Formats: sequence, C-alpha cells, structure tokens
Amino acid sequence: MANIAGSEQQTSIRLPWKIFWVGLIVRVLYMTLAHTYRIRLFEDHFQFGWEAGRVARALVTGYGYADPFQGHTGPTAWLPPLYTFLIAASFKLFGIYSPLSAWFILTINSLFSALTALAVYEIGYRCFNPRVALWSAWLWALYPAAMQFAVKWVWEMTLTCCLFTWIFVLALRMRENGGGTWRQWTIFGILGGLLALTNATPTVFLPVAALWVLWGVPGHRLQAFKRAVVAGVVAGSLLAPWVIRNYLVLHAFIPIRSNFGAENYMGNSSWSVGFPWGTTVPLENTRIIDEYRAKGEVQWVRDRGALAEEWIHTHRPEFWKLSALRAYMFWAGVPQPVIPHKEYVEYGRELNFTFGTVVGVLGLLLAIKQRRKAAWLMTLAFLIYPLPYYFVTVQARFRHILEPLIMVLAVNLFQSAEKRKPVF
Repeated sequence: MANIAGSEQQTSIRLPWKIFWVGLIVRVLYMTLAHTYRIRLFEDHFQFGWEAGRVARALVTGYGYADPFQGHTGPTAWLPPLYTFLIAASFKLFGIYSPLSAWFILTINSLFSALTALAVYEIGYRCFNPRVALWSAWLWALYPAAMQFAVKWVWEMTLTCCLFTWIFVLALRMRENGGGTWRQWTIFGILGGLLALTNATPTVFLPVAALWVLWGVPGHRLQAFKRAVVAGVVAGSLLAPWVIRNYLVLHAFIPIRSNFGAENYMGNSSWSVGFPWGTTVPLENTRIIDEYRAKGEVQWVRDRGALAEEWIHTHRPEFWKLSALRAYMFWAGVPQPVIPHKEYVEYGRELNFTFGTVVGVLGLLLAIKQRRKAAWLMTLAFLIYPLPYYFVTVQARFRHILEPLIMVLAVNLFQSAEKRKPVF
C-alpha cells in the first residue's frame, strides 16, 4: 500500500521506512516478551478472534464459513470474510487456537499498524509540514495507545485502520493530481473493496472521499467522474463473490454482513445502557443458541431486528437518550468493569482517551482556521463515520480508525502554539 504511485509532486515525498521498521519491531517485541499471544482459554478460546476465530475454525475443519458461536449452527455472514480468512490461514499453518497461531496473526496486526505510520507521515506532510509529519509518524510508531489493538486483539481493527488511512492518503494524492489517474482510481477501488470485506461501517466514508476529490477539480470533473465510476466497479467486483455466496447459501441479499438486526436489538431495548455487556449471542445461554440454530441466522437476526424497531418506535425519548450517550462514549470512552484496587487504571484510561479526543477536535478546528489542505475532509470523517455507532452500539475500539487523523491534528495543534512573551 505504501508504494501507491503518484504524480511528480507526490514522488518527492520520501516515506520514512525507518519509522515503519522501528514500529513493527517494537510491536512484535512487546507482543512476544509480554506474552500477549497467550490468549485466555475462557469459553473454549472464544477471545481468540471471537466470532471470526470460530468461523476460521469451521473453515479449517471442513464446515465452511459457518458456526460463529457455540457448536455447529450453520452457515453465517455474521462478519465479512477478509480478516477471518487471515485467522483461518494462521490456523492452517500453525494449529487451531495455538499460541503460535496467535503470535502469527498478531504479527500481521503489527505489520498493518506499522504501515499506518507511513500513511500518518504522508497525511502530516501533505496537510501540514514535514515537522508535523515526522512527529506524528514517530508518535504512531511508539505511542502505546496506538499499538494496543495490534499486540493484544485478534480482531480487524488494525487492518481496517490501515486501509482507511491509506484511502485518505490516496484521496489527497488524487486531488493534488488534478482528479487522479486511472491507476490511482483503480487502487482506490481495490482498497475500498478490501475495506468493505473487512468492516462495513467505514465504507460510508468512501463516497465522501470520492466526491471530495471530484469537487476539487472543477476543470476535469467529467474525466475524474468516469474514473471514479471505474473505482466503484472495481470495489463492487471484489465484493461480488461474497454477495453471491450469501445469496446462494443464506438465500438473502447480504452485501457485507448479516448481523445488524441483532446488534440493533442489543443496543436498543428495555435493558440497553448504550453499550454492550457480553456478546450478542451469549455462549452460555443454550436456549438462545438453540433458537439461533433452529431458525437460521437470517431469520433469527430479522426477528431480533423487528423487536428493536418496535422498541425504538414506542420509546423514542429513551432511544434518543441512548443515542446521545453513545455519541458521548464514542469520544469520551466506554466504561469498563472497575476492580476496586485498580480504579486508578480505569481513570487513567478514560483520561487518556478523552484527552485524545479533545486535542484532536481542537486540532481540527485549528486546521479549519488555518485553511489546511483536507481540513474539511477530516471534518467529514469525524462527522460521518461514527454516525451508525451513535444509533446502534459503541465500543472504545471503534474510534481507532480515526486515531491516525487525531494524532496528526494533535501534533499540529501543539506545534502551532506560540510562545507568549513574559508579562514582566
């Protein structure tokens, strides 16, 4: 991704591969020495990839893309396939739920996270200046909060973040390059298709980024529009086999994932508190597992979605209160269970999370005031990407996709601060 071609102006930016290698080595060393690859055995290794790990196990053991929870429950489209295939590859190579498999997949996570540092550098360089770029990239490479999901979580956050950030970089390059070349738009479509096969929600940003590129080149808008259409075709062709498989196997049109109704039910019902405690399908609840198996995933999710819609319709004030609470928690942090003798850890986590949001938003306002390149594209990312989470569910990891932009904006904020002359 880091070798995406650009114009002459773009090739003058030399990406700091030293930062990439340092970031990768630090992550792999930490994960190895801290033994974060030794994942708890709780509920038959469920924390090893959660639903993605279960489906990967089914793939490797011959049951196909199926069984996301407990036992053999049938085919699924609960989550898109790209990261699940990576876990399945690790299982095939190094054993199902083995420590070596975990080490391998966390190393892949670390690779994606380190590649993001290069994208952070280019965003800082193009939108601000080389000094902001260098500080931002080094911070991303070495700041513990930026690497936590890479070294501890077998989940798609680092891959999604990497794809999203490089799509942002590509949008910058294309706008600078008079609307982008055929090659750039093709790569935009490939990255967009891979993003859709990894995580559904961030795809809402793809048309926004494309329109931002088109809006910036009024003299060549028609030509750029043709190329954007090709990008859409490329992205759709990557997604098409998954959609066709879902229709043939599950007998329903499922463009990316099937679980929206179940998530909506978890987030909007009489017991909802704005964020999920536990899993959408409790593994220990055999009644729910049996119901899910008997109905099949599509009908079970559809029934849950209908219950959520009915609750929203009859509890409008409560729904809007929950949505406001989720919006707050997206930016301020989702509560975690507090162990009495470790309360300071939770308070520190929430303070660090909120501090990132505050400096990021202040940095964004400063960028708008300074009329920095892509300030409005960053604004749209901040406004549009989180919207689905406000209305359905929220977790702290969802903000990770925006954290490269937050880091660049924060560095520019602090470096733009002027020294005041002493009063006396």
